[in-house]
Amino acid sequence: QVQLAESGGGLVQAGGSLRLSCAASGTISGLNVMSWYRQTPGKERELVAKQPSIGRPNVSDSVKGRFTISRDNTKNTVYLQMNSLKPEDTAIYYCALDQQGDRVWGQGTQVTVSS
Repeated sequence: QVQLAESGGGLVQAGGSLRLSCAASGTISGLNVMSWYRQTPGKERELVAKQPSIGRPNVSDSVKGRFTISRDNTKNTVYLQMNSLKPEDTAIYYCALDQQGDRVWGQGTQVTVSS
């Protein structure tokens, strides 16, 4: 059974930075995709960025140039570096792991950006 543990959320002023981490534990396939999504009340969860275990990352146009996704395969951990944060980035950020046709979600971490 795979579990994801997220950390790094919090309150930050506009223009500031935060770094989210998501560590996966359990049986992890060598081929997988780790992603970050975010969700605000009343809206659907949206993809922010994804990073396959092998291959190039993909970052949403809405955060491109401000957010960077990276991962450490030796630790089964994915990171989301968020710079130049804006109030509209306020959301619950969820980590996801896709492998062998299954998806596992983390519990989510709140990011709040004040103006």
